[in-house]
Amino acid sequence: MRTACATAILSLAIAPLLTLTSFGVEQVAIAQIIRTEGVGRRVYDQLPDLPRENQYVNRETGKISEEETLVNRLIRYHVYVKGRPPFYRLDWKLTLAELLDSTRQLDQSEYPSATKLNKNPMPGDLEVIRKLNLTQRNALVQAIVDAFSSQGSRTPQAVPKPVIELPSGGK
Repeated sequence: MRTACATAILSLAIAPLLTLTSFGVEQVAIAQIIRTEGVGRRVYDQLPDLPRENQYVNRETGKISEEETLVNRLIRYHVYVKGRPPFYRLDWKLTLAELLDSTRQLDQSEYPSATKLNKNPMPGDLEVIRKLNLTQRNALVQAIVDAFSSQGSRTPQAVPKPVIELPSGGK
């Protein structure tokens, strides 16, 4: 019974999308450019006590990469590795929960800057995140969401609904 109900709800949710393609109407993709540059700086402006974790050396230049911060790597992991939108607190909490889950083995090679820096920053980043208490993690999530939200409108354009003319019912 629950499965049938869930299937019905899901089909109602995706029916408009199926309608767009099933009637040969050109489907309009919702595209949004996500700009991550400068977001880390705005987060650190809001949370100046948050560790930067930017002591790692760039393999190519041999110099410390000061822009390679914990927040910048966390943003790239969330947006580009996990493919989640940056505007919603729940998505960020899910990313932090995955990173803090000690039962899950994370692939260190997919963590941002793993190969760019002389040492993979993932273990250090995870240690810093683990040391944050719940209030600090919530403040971090809110600061990131606020920084992305301040970039402008985050509401994508609505997908146009196809106009379907049904035959009149005899009236």
